[in-house]
Amino acid sequence: MTTSTHTSSDLTTEPLRSRRNHWNNQVHRHAFMTPDRPALRFQGQTTTWRELDERSRAFGAALSRNGVQFGDRILMALLNRTEYVEAVLGANLIGAIPVPVNIRMSPAEVGFLVTNSGAKVVVTQTLLAPLAAAVNASIGGIDTTIVVGGSDNPEHLDYETLLADGSADLPEVDVPEDTVALIMYTSGTTGKPKGAMLTHQNLQAQAVTTISAAQDHTDDDVASVVPPIFHIAGLAAFAPVFYRGVTSVIHPLGAFDPDDMLDTLEREGVTSVFMVPAQWQAVCAAQQARPRNLKLRTISWGAAPASDSVLNAMSDNFPQALNMTAFGQTEMSPVTCILEGKDALRKIGSIGKVVPAVTARIVDPMMNDVKPGEVGEIVYRGPNLMKGYWENPQATADAFRGGWFHSGDLVREDEDGFLYVVDRAKDMIISGGENVYCAEVENVLYGHPHISEAAVIGRAHEKWGEVPVAVVVLAEGIEDVTLDAIAGYLDENLARFKQPKDLIIVDELPRNAGGKVVKPRLRESYGSKDIGLNH
Repeated sequence: MTTSTHTSSDLTTEPLRSRRNHWNNQVHRHAFMTPDRPALRFQGQTTTWRELDERSRAFGAALSRNGVQFGDRILMALLNRTEYVEAVLGANLIGAIPVPVNIRMSPAEVGFLVTNSGAKVVVTQTLLAPLAAAVNASIGGIDTTIVVGGSDNPEHLDYETLLADGSADLPEVDVPEDTVALIMYTSGTTGKPKGAMLTHQNLQAQAVTTISAAQDHTDDDVASVVPPIFHIAGLAAFAPVFYRGVTSVIHPLGAFDPDDMLDTLEREGVTSVFMVPAQWQAVCAAQQARPRNLKLRTISWGAAPASDSVLNAMSDNFPQALNMTAFGQTEMSPVTCILEGKDALRKIGSIGKVVPAVTARIVDPMMNDVKPGEVGEIVYRGPNLMKGYWENPQATADAFRGGWFHSGDLVREDEDGFLYVVDRAKDMIISGGENVYCAEVENVLYGHPHISEAAVIGRAHEKWGEVPVAVVVLAEGIEDVTLDAIAGYLDENLARFKQPKDLIIVDELPRNAGGKVVKPRLRESYGSKDIGLNH
């Protein structure tokens, strides 16, 4: 007779854990099946599937030793690097929830994330450790700071030292698919960020749908991750490659160098890459000036509108590659629509069609379906739809009214079933792939003693797609205000990409009978994105 060493609890949880469908199990599968195959490449350094599995398990054990439990939130303040991925996987192994931080945020903005999420642990790196320390000194709440690369602060824990203790004491935690895997903060029209709760099921649904949409696959595929990993476009990009077990090349953040990008794509043999239109514009010019021998089979773009000239340049410089458009939003994990390469030029301006597994309708304000050609809001259902907003039941109820998730995007459908974005119901600007919500910027401007009223609009920009412009009414007794004069105030309260690039002083803001600011009139007068002024 064989004596089992499992407890009754083990007998209950072990079969469940063995068949859970989330990215930790995908990584563990490849570590078992192809342990020495490269999983991640970063600045010439390779991490195999076995190493990724072992290091993420060691980090999960380290978090557990430091008191992190199922459901606890972990603030992630890191640049693109291998340790980012390891830390996310390690946290998820014990059911903890990573909360990525846009490292371009001001201390006040990061402080709100700490307070709202209730995170007690922050994972950062040497360069950003002072930001984490400043936030904690200002608002408190952080019990443990883990630093990749080390820190001068003796109270901080060193990442590699923690991993050196191994994973022998890693608790075996069952993490169901409906467990929240990430809280991704996205600003709302109220001016305060909302934490979209994305589950493991959401991420796996995203993996399956994007794999299906990408079409051609081979065992020698090499994917790349160019967007910031703190963005959903960067972090969710790992879901399909973890599912398939192909290599991912992580690109560092910093000033974008198109020549360095092309050299990396050539050196690493990358077969698929996603970039925002401003990056593609620079890359196409660099490729034309000095062509590289590339293996690209799929090139894709999104996060901001692309001009006809950029799309044609992509086609001309990379004729062997399928040119795809990806459209979506954080709450949908994120891709909802894809324009396939074969339709890229004949349907220029379209976001394509809804991806598999996502159900969509185009509706009027009464939730009636509109006819083809008419404009309505696109609403969604599907397994990649978020669980809701963290600690914000009212915002969740508003977003899910009528039983569908309201995207805030106004679209129309053509006679062939292709979708086109007409406008955003939410007051949002997309600048260089970053979302800028006007209400958030306006709230900050209202807080300056020299400004009485403020309205923020988008202005078209050749490089960034759009930039924010502020139209303000001065406080009584104030004769003039300039952007230079309030630069310090803006730096304290807003990330640079959110700050207005122009400031226009008016006697009064145009309002309708209900007292609301008439922004179309402001756009017409002061450089609407619709009339294409570049400043």
